[in-house]
Amino acid sequence: MNQGIRTFIYPVRDIAQAKALYSKLLGVEPIMDEAYYVGFKVGDQDIGLDPNGHNAGMTGPVGYMNVNDIEQSLQLLLGAGAQMQQEVKDVGGGKLIATVRDADGNITGLIQSP
Repeated sequence: MNQGIRTFIYPVRDIAQAKALYSKLLGVEPIMDEAYYVGFKVGDQDIGLDPNGHNAGMTGPVGYMNVNDIEQSLQLLLGAGAQMQQEVKDVGGGKLIATVRDADGNITGLIQSP
């Protein structure tokens, strides 16, 4: 089903301040720097800053499981009792994401790369 959690997205209110902080913390410059998303790569780990995350219901960082088939993985989680948080959407270049909530309200993401 998955290839592990290799992506974490943080909801931020001030993208410029967050970019400065995470650049220092991670010791690297962003590989993607847009008004709607700032992304960093550290080894095999992707760290993203989402200035729209709070508006989308994110209450803290969300880990995204890398999966081969997002639709199949999503159905497995929903069948096991997860609740849909965000349906599958293309975030650019064919990369698909979706999120679910478990019974305790924790958000888990799924990500499928093209």
